[in-house]
Amino acid sequence: MDEPDLKQRWARILPAVFVTYSLAYLDRANYGFGAAAGMAADLHISGQRLALLGALFFLGYTLPQIPGTAYASRHSARRLIFVALIAWGGFAALTGVIRNFWLLAADRLLLGMAESFVFPAMLVLLTRWFTREERSQANALLILGNPGTIVWMSAASGFLIRAAGWRAMFAVEGLASVVWGFLWLALVRNSPEEAAWLSEAGRDRLRHALDQEQRTLPGVLNLRTAFRSPNVPRLCVQYFFWSLGVYGFVLWLPLVIRNASGLPIHITGLLTSLPYLLGTILMLAVARVSDRSRERRRYIWPLLVVAGVALGASCLAATHSFAWTYASVLLAGAAMYAPYGPFFAIVPAMLPKNVAGETMALINSCGALGGFVGTYLVGLFQAWTGNAQAGFLLMSLALVVSGILTAGMRPLPREVNA
Repeated sequence: MDEPDLKQRWARILPAVFVTYSLAYLDRANYGFGAAAGMAADLHISGQRLALLGALFFLGYTLPQIPGTAYASRHSARRLIFVALIAWGGFAALTGVIRNFWLLAADRLLLGMAESFVFPAMLVLLTRWFTREERSQANALLILGNPGTIVWMSAASGFLIRAAGWRAMFAVEGLASVVWGFLWLALVRNSPEEAAWLSEAGRDRLRHALDQEQRTLPGVLNLRTAFRSPNVPRLCVQYFFWSLGVYGFVLWLPLVIRNASGLPIHITGLLTSLPYLLGTILMLAVARVSDRSRERRRYIWPLLVVAGVALGASCLAATHSFAWTYASVLLAGAAMYAPYGPFFAIVPAMLPKNVAGETMALINSCGALGGFVGTYLVGLFQAWTGNAQAGFLLMSLALVVSGILTAGMRPLPREVNA
């Protein structure tokens, strides 16, 4: 893939993809900062209701993914993502305006539904622009919008709350997604055939590589057959437990650090950002090595086990030293994010494009259910016990289970040497 204009894909497609997923992640993860900034007290709601509000996003996120991804696969991922940007930006901004609990609950549910289309549609888009040999790195640059966003969002949200309050934070960060939606529409094209900047020679070369890739995969007639593939149920359960650990960690880490350290919200934000900075660096390195070796599983399961053990260690250290607790959290945050690139390269290497998109959506939906369970239970345990230990032990166990499930997968097609 050495055509000069094919190299432009990395500069033209991936920055727009990264910014879009960054904004999606911003508008789900900033809830933890609202909680840490006194959202429950201002709205006169209990800790249990605060946990429910955080979890309802993931319930909405579960529901529409498969039909949305089917639309992206058959019609236009670009248009679907544009509509989602406008919708979720509006719902995110309303989080800072609504004062009634049940209206806010409905808003969080709709926010999850609006965002649910984005990640699987992005994965579909990347399969049209990048080959199997490039896909782990392309996926990693997409998913860097997750920890990469939290690096700057943790600091920015903390200072924004300090300056104008948590309501203004939701409004400003939500409206940014609406503005970006129109830029996305102008910058991104749905496939190489629509890109004026790509030469005919480059277009043919890319089309040939992608067509050749499809010919090496086993034929799968429909989704029912794909969902019965031995690895697909295992990946669904694995991603449920992985997401249980990740999203419990993401949404409640600011509150946990603030309660454990007693530091002001802007310093809490800076401390919260460091695990994600390490995760960003490690994710890029793991994706690069995975693409070079064409191996996937061995770059996933050991890191998830390490993340689970590190979270467990943070609980043991919690009563003795904040410094040791925080060091364990740093290691856990980096290790739980590092394997995303190779993980989402598995399905396109295992199934043809007529079913790969919807299969990834099914797996991501199971992850959303894990996010719902993790967010709700970790918040609930925090409210009941007044500390983070029970919730972090739950996340620790979930991450170790997800690693074991990955290690036990059936071998992937020979092309990925897994």
